[in-house]
Amino acid sequence: MQVLNRAYGALHYRVEGPDDAPVVVFANSLGTDLRLWDALLPMLPQGLRYLRYDKQGHGLSDLGQADRLQDHVDDVAALIAHVAQAPVVFVGLSIGGLIGQAVASQHPDLIRALVLSNTAARLGTAESWRDRIEAVRRDGLPAMADGVMQRWFGPDFRATPDLALWRNMLARTSADGYVAACHALAGADQTQATAALDLPTAVIAGSEDGASPPDLVQATAALIKDASFDIIPGAGHLPCVETPAAHAAIIAPFLERHAR
Repeated sequence: MQVLNRAYGALHYRVEGPDDAPVVVFANSLGTDLRLWDALLPMLPQGLRYLRYDKQGHGLSDLGQADRLQDHVDDVAALIAHVAQAPVVFVGLSIGGLIGQAVASQHPDLIRALVLSNTAARLGTAESWRDRIEAVRRDGLPAMADGVMQRWFGPDFRATPDLALWRNMLARTSADGYVAACHALAGADQTQATAALDLPTAVIAGSEDGASPPDLVQATAALIKDASFDIIPGAGHLPCVETPAAHAAIIAPFLERHAR
């Protein structure tokens, strides 16, 4: 296990690949940890250095404040400076994609290309996130886990035994960490900044995504100059889990073109 010491405590990360290889950074969705990418990484090009991390209050990372998107942007900037020697390709899913948009906007020297999966320039509304926070505080994450699984996965995956593992990951996430990230999402609107981005960008949606529907994802792709847009049929909110081969079929060629 690898740790970057931050002012609030430990930021847990994992690096795989040659020490001198170009770096690709992966940022997770709300309520998941860096194991989100386990099925995808073996399908991606060899000879690259893959860096993934646990957001504050998720997985093995400590929780500071983390109730602003900026807190997560600062973590990523520090992590890239700590691990990489050159600009990276950033792959972000859901809130991870929102973080990636903000890092690319604020630190264009750190990001050479973006993959934005199942995300948008704005996710939900302040009111919807306040309702989510109240529900977590009142009932806890386990009580809402079944409803989240409906939004995360298509019906085929929900019928498999693997669903229990992802339900458990969500239910066992720190409630304080989850709520802090919800606060960050409630206040995050990257629309104007994302419209000014000018870097290679691949945008990916899942046809069955109940958390970030394809129309919402496509609208963000339309903001970014020359961004590509793909929909994975049958995939929900976490295609790297549900349909990793189809996810890799989009991401791998993009990395071959832009990571090296």
